Amino acid sequence: MATDALTLLLEERDWLLADGAMGTNLYNMGLAPGEAPDLWCEKHPEKVLELHRAMIAAGSDIILTNSFGANACRLRLSGAADRVASINQTAARLAREAADAAGRKVLVAGSIGPTGEIMAPMGRLTETEAAQIFTEQAEALKAGGADLLWVETISAVEELRAASVAAKATGLPWVGMMSFEPGGWTMMGVTPAQLAALVERLSPRPTAYGANCGTGPSELLRAMTGFAAAGSERAMIAKPNAGVPRYQDGGLIYDATPEVMAEFAILARDLGVRIIGGCCGTTPAHLGAMRDALQTHARGPRPTPDMIARRMGEAMSESGGAKTD
Repeated sequence: MATDALTLLLEERDWLLADGAMGTNLYNMGLAPGEAPDLWCEKHPEKVLELHRAMIAAGSDIILTNSFGANACRLRLSGAADRVASINQTAARLAREAADAAGRKVLVAGSIGPTGEIMAPMGRLTETEAAQIFTEQAEALKAGGADLLWVETISAVEELRAASVAAKATGLPWVGMMSFEPGGWTMMGVTPAQLAALVERLSPRPTAYGANCGTGPSELLRAMTGFAAAGSERAMIAKPNAGVPRYQDGGLIYDATPEVMAEFAILARDLGVRIIGGCCGTTPAHLGAMRDALQTHARGPRPTPDMIARRMGEAMSESGGAKTD
């Protein structure tokens, strides 16, 4: 019988809306270029809380903590490696505060990104060391009130295995995502089919898995067709960047409009994706359009790769954006 909050919510709902970008939205709220977004949990908690509230108001059922890079390896670059526990606990508490005030069920997902190091044998970081790094972060997120661990933008098999060790250590449910390049594999050569097979061998297995980030919604949908073809019955997650960025009027603007992301959301749902959201460049305005589209458009047939290319191309053209195919 299901016991964790994510599984229970998935049993109640056909789809869930995850939130949008943390770093790029904070950048447009004043985060300095090169400044670690995670540090704003303690430096500007009111702005992090404001962003969480905006994501919830746009309809998010799952909000991610502002802790994507808050592991010891990445924080070392900012001279904050000794603050892993405090930053992650604060990140989770801020998200928990926003979720608890929502007036409806909103889950807090503890965001865990890659270490930023190359895994052995190509690099120096061992799987055991990565597991220790992730566990330190995961335990702090749990202490701050996270409902689950949200492991994202991973490219190596070894790093995802290490993250599963952290999930086991905390006892929290978890989900795992990799980021796929236009050629159809991660930076370290993992294909969607290989990820679909990998998650079934992990212990504990993730409640859901999928893809995030990348070069935009069209490319990410191609990865999702690979998961669907693998035949896995595990819940899938799709959380792409809102296209590609450009610098405009002192901020970062991505070329996938809310209308484009709404079309993506419909296609993802029709592919069988259960958790749909956005990564870099995805604003509350994008999320609002995605939720409206999911609520008002009837489920259609499972889209083919050709259908995806055509409909996403048309959406980009109608919105004035550049085609992503």
